[in-house]
Amino acid sequence: MPDFSQNGTITTLHDLSQVELPTLEETLRKATQKCPLALVLPVTASDMRAQPFDEIVGQLVDADYIHTIIVTLGLAPDVADYRETVSKLEPLGPRAQVLWTDGPRVSGMYKRLIDDGFCLETPGKGRSVWTAFGYLLADRNLKAFALHDCDIVDYDRLLLTRLCLPMAHSSLDFDFCKAFYARVTDRMHGRAVRLLVAPLLKSLMIVLGADEFLQYLNAFRYPLSGEFAVTASLARSNRIPSDWGLEVGTLAEVFRNTSQKRVCQVDLCRFYEHKHQSLSLDDPNKGLMKMAKDICASIFRTLASRGTVFQAEHFATLRAAYLRSAQDAIRQYHADAVVNGLQFNRHDEEQAVDGFSRQIGMAGESFLENPAGGVAIPNWSRVLAASPDCPESLREMVAQDRDEHA
Repeated sequence: MPDFSQNGTITTLHDLSQVELPTLEETLRKATQKCPLALVLPVTASDMRAQPFDEIVGQLVDADYIHTIIVTLGLAPDVADYRETVSKLEPLGPRAQVLWTDGPRVSGMYKRLIDDGFCLETPGKGRSVWTAFGYLLADRNLKAFALHDCDIVDYDRLLLTRLCLPMAHSSLDFDFCKAFYARVTDRMHGRAVRLLVAPLLKSLMIVLGADEFLQYLNAFRYPLSGEFAVTASLARSNRIPSDWGLEVGTLAEVFRNTSQKRVCQVDLCRFYEHKHQSLSLDDPNKGLMKMAKDICASIFRTLASRGTVFQAEHFATLRAAYLRSAQDAIRQYHADAVVNGLQFNRHDEEQAVDGFSRQIGMAGESFLENPAGGVAIPNWSRVLAASPDCPESLREMVAQDRDEHA
């Protein structure tokens, strides 16, 4: 049943099931006449060849309210990967371009910036998103950038319109919009949120007491969603993490750089299905275990930057509090699954919690050894101060790649 409750410090935009896609799209078309939008699609070569990417491109053909579409192609060392991506985007016309992050031109730019002291060594989604933002900042007419993943199995434009409209509508003044949705098929998914982030935030507030940043994070219904929209000015100011802490780190940067009253979350009014990470209990450097450690480290570093002093005893207490909170959550999810006729393997849930608990401890140990942790990718304001022509150079590289290889 739809609800309209507002809990926490950020605005929640609900699905009240009162408007259809054609009406939303017409509203967005009018709004984007004064507020042009761009869409960032980070994709790997393997995901580019999967069925969801073709479905997404097919849906975007009629999304004429999106001014610019930039596909950042990573994990694609072969020029054949680039050419195939360009070919798949042909139905979208010239508004869609491919930014080939593994190509010699963009790779050369990374090397030059690294030589100048910028932290860009780590490839991945974070660096791809950062590069896309730089490309888009060259067009000063663009007011906001939206981003979503390319492995969404059941994609349609309703997702896109609901994500974009809060940023474009003239009567609203949001700087950042985060998506949320239900991760459900015949069972509950979203283990990293259900069994790690939610009980961890609750436990941190028990151990550390009230904290504005923790309350802010706790207000998001799905803080690890890969879909968000951001104004061009905020995209210029935010640093971007290069590890699995990308989503939480992005929320931390938003917390730092804008007012909470200018942050919202929107229900994409759908069940959401994409590929699932393996639990990887036997290898803490892969899958959800690696993700868990990076998420925890990101939260610990942000709290430390706000003045929280951590000692080893804090992490021992935190693990105990987390285990109790997560076990309570499993009981609640079990009851919810029974009432909704969902499959629910309580043993698997307990195993995931045990693995997450170990990662909390490992992240705590890593933090105490190196509180600064991995350096985030610098924001574009800093890059522009050192290299003002960088966004325009990215535009030229994208055009040159297309002229040479397409």
